[in-house]
Amino acid sequence: MAQATTKIEDYGFISDTQTGALVSRDGCVDWLCFPRFDSPACFASLLGGKENGHWRFFPDDEVTAVRRRYRGETLILETELETKNGAVRLIDFMPPRGENPDIIRIIEGLRGKVSMQMELIIRFDYGHIVPWVRLRKRSDGLEAVAGPDALILRTPVETHGKDLTTVAEFTVAKGDRIPFVLTWFASHTDPPRKINPEHALRDTEVFWGDWAKRFETKGKWRDAIVRSLITLKGLTYAPTGGLVAALTTSLPEQIGGVRNWDYRFCWLRDAALILLVLLGAGYREEAKSWREWLLRAIAGSPAQMQTIYGVSGERRLIEHEIPWLSGYENSRPVRVGNAASNQFQLDVYGEVLAAAWQGHLAGIKMTDPDWSLMVAIMKFLESHWQEPDEGIWEVRGGRQQFTHSKMMAWLAFDRAIKLVENCGCAAYEHFDRWQKIRDQIHAEVCERGYNPKKKAFTQVYGSDALDASLLIMPLTGFLPVTDERVRGTIEAIERELMQDGFVLRYRPQETGVDGLPGDEGVFLPCSFWLADCWHLLGRKKEARELFERLLDVRNDLGLLSEEYDPRAKRQLGNFPQAFSHVALVSCARILGDEDMLLARRD
Repeated sequence: MAQATTKIEDYGFISDTQTGALVSRDGCVDWLCFPRFDSPACFASLLGGKENGHWRFFPDDEVTAVRRRYRGETLILETELETKNGAVRLIDFMPPRGENPDIIRIIEGLRGKVSMQMELIIRFDYGHIVPWVRLRKRSDGLEAVAGPDALILRTPVETHGKDLTTVAEFTVAKGDRIPFVLTWFASHTDPPRKINPEHALRDTEVFWGDWAKRFETKGKWRDAIVRSLITLKGLTYAPTGGLVAALTTSLPEQIGGVRNWDYRFCWLRDAALILLVLLGAGYREEAKSWREWLLRAIAGSPAQMQTIYGVSGERRLIEHEIPWLSGYENSRPVRVGNAASNQFQLDVYGEVLAAAWQGHLAGIKMTDPDWSLMVAIMKFLESHWQEPDEGIWEVRGGRQQFTHSKMMAWLAFDRAIKLVENCGCAAYEHFDRWQKIRDQIHAEVCERGYNPKKKAFTQVYGSDALDASLLIMPLTGFLPVTDERVRGTIEAIERELMQDGFVLRYRPQETGVDGLPGDEGVFLPCSFWLADCWHLLGRKKEARELFERLLDVRNDLGLLSEEYDPRAKRQLGNFPQAFSHVALVSCARILGDEDMLLARRD
């Protein structure tokens, strides 16, 4: 079973910017949702066994060596398999969406002759439904149908059925290129027309190459930055501009634990950082699309604003469990949907206003409807910022007065004021009132969020517990990094939340704040934030060392999940994780360009 042998970091990621797949180091597709990121998976062995669906190519002979890489600055994955008799290259990619979504696999002979086998197990509805499979001569392909979904496999290789599995045996000689094209279509329609795999490969290479070239910065960390930017692009749902937090659901934050969540949706809190990263890298159109998605998603009553939306702005993300999947390395439950979409999280208001401000600085002007929405949001926040919430970590142990949440409410008022000051808009009538509330929140956080005995800001008002989310305090401009209270908070986090050179979000079993059993790994975005803070404090050597240590956590393809187990030396949580890659790019720019921070704080 895939989950018994394949670590999270052993997967590669391919995407057509509407959905994506995970390919293991040995050439097995263990996760794929068609036709969207949040659609039910047709290959779900990542969260179960091979009987839940996968697509594998493997030599008859023992594999003596494996090498893999992305082709240049693209999402075309190349995996080379060596045997005693020869070598082959698996070329895996998903061409930019045309008529229908495709995943294309080309087997190329590099040396000698290699006897190969294919094992295709299609299981719709997250590995649950066995499809009806038939050969359709009219469409020249093998068709699998169940309910609303259909897949068609087109290849020159002869296939046959065995034990509810489609298999094939073939030989690849040096110079051979044997294509396999798997295409999704709605079962009530005719199969789509055939595509030329080699033309699709060329078009895909041009698409990604042209996109990556728009990032013109050179330097020591260019490769890491570009790979992260490409990953973010690959996690973007092109029709709307929404960006999913990760490709997967239910990859655990602790092996065998219950902290397993569905991340195939769009979080508002990512907006400001994503906008900053895209704009800083020169991707203005993508930033504009993301901002427009954001404004469409939150349109309506501010009282009904959610923390999470679907890729098209959907609001109903009902959380439920998938009992037939055993979970990654038996980490149950497997969840689909996310109940955090119904939580009250104050920090998202700060992130939305920060996104609007960053867009303004980049020349993306506020329109009249934008202003109306902003004023409505601020009016709601005026009467609700004092309430407890579930916070940035989406705790399930009940609402509390989180210090980070209040700081982000301050950020919302601060950025709204800056927008009014710089735009001279009709919202000026609210200016004085917003200033008073901003100052009130600032004073309250400094009084109630700071623990003099601890010499640090704490997770919750009146608490002793620390929270690494407070590392962003100087990054938002709430207080300067030179303030002794900020210094004390950074030092306290170093003492109490660092584990083997990385940073924990908080200590779950000490605080009990999240209402869940078990622990979790170190949180990679928080570790990048600490590097940011060290740089601002003038501890530049330590900041760079931490950044380089975080780069070493990436897999061989440059991909990051959400968390990391430094003792077992393996990645944890959903993969690849947008937030981690955003934090990487942001940190690289701060460490490499001291002026960058000013663009974020002004």
